[in-house]
Amino acid sequence: MEIQDILARCDHTLLRQDCTSGEIKVICDDAIKYGCASVCIPPVHVAGARRYCGDRMKICTVIGFPNGYSTTAVKVFEARDAIAHGADEIDMVADICMIKEKRFDKLSEEIAAVKEACGDKILKVIIETCLLSDEEKAEMCAVVGASGADFIKTSTGFSEGGATLYDIELMRKHSPASLKIKAAGGISSFEDAEAFVNAGAERLGTSRLVKLAKELEQSEPAE
Repeated sequence: MEIQDILARCDHTLLRQDCTSGEIKVICDDAIKYGCASVCIPPVHVAGARRYCGDRMKICTVIGFPNGYSTTAVKVFEARDAIAHGADEIDMVADICMIKEKRFDKLSEEIAAVKEACGDKILKVIIETCLLSDEEKAEMCAVVGASGADFIKTSTGFSEGGATLYDIELMRKHSPASLKIKAAGGISSFEDAEAFVNAGAERLGTSRLVKLAKELEQSEPAE
């Protein structure tokens, strides 16, 4: 797989608590230059990134992040607010407490409510796979698929672990064909990225791949 094909699946991510507007502009510039799918940034930076990028790059942001235990009403408000400020894609964290309590009907209602708030914008649901059993992961694939979301996503990058090939394969096996998968957290090389794509991931959440592309570009001999 060509590097550009991998980068085209990449949500170029900066979600550090102390990230500045200047840093957001840099990742927007890099995402545009390297043809990424989107930039994934904190909600507070969405409006500025929209003004800066115009129509040159998709803006993704996070809600209920990183713990997922905001109420449904709060998540719906966050989604509407982000979209009003220019977000094209929403990555929401599922309520892990409800997953552990097997309150899958309530989870389905929450995801459907957020999807309604998103309208035609893309909704990705983060299930934080490192905290779940295989049975819980499989059940959430069915719940997310039935609730109208566009993607199921492995990880926030703020918990105990990130994406694994095992989890992507398990999620692809248990997800309806219409539900896409986003691998996030711990993707540190183009070889890793290609393996995740081959396992079934259609998006990759990472800050590392664009940095690697820049390093490769800088190491190329001048003509």
